[in-house]
Amino acid sequence: MVLADDLFKHHSSPLRSALLDMRNIILDVAQSIEGVGPIEEALRWGQLSFITTRTKSGSTIRIDALRSDPNKYAVYVHCQSGLIDEFRTRYPKQMTYIDQRSIEFTVGEPLPMAELKHCISLALTFHLRKKMEKSKRKT
Repeated sequence: MVLADDLFKHHSSPLRSALLDMRNIILDVAQSIEGVGPIEEALRWGQLSFITTRTKSGSTIRIDALRSDPNKYAVYVHCQSGLIDEFRTRYPKQMTYIDQRSIEFTVGEPLPMAELKHCISLALTFHLRKKMEKSKRKT
């Protein structure tokens, strides 16, 4: 948590709290999925990142405040993964998406928790799911 505390210390209290809550949601979801394994927290592109280093089951997830609006923050995924398209197809109206990069949230607004957790689980199992799809095609 030291990394998160250091990264978010300059944000307003409500934004910092929202980012730390998102961190906890990601870690809780990761812990609940068999095969994901431990999550490494690191700094990538200046953002708090969550990586499935040991199992390599998922795509990196990052969280950060939006520079353009001090009341907004986002969950980022790799822009070429197709994950945002997958999220957008499943949940077109429940969340706000920014291009192929992220899901945007506003401080103080309720999170679409079930949908958000599902999207996080899809990101954390991205490579695992691709591997399973490949093996199904071979059989």
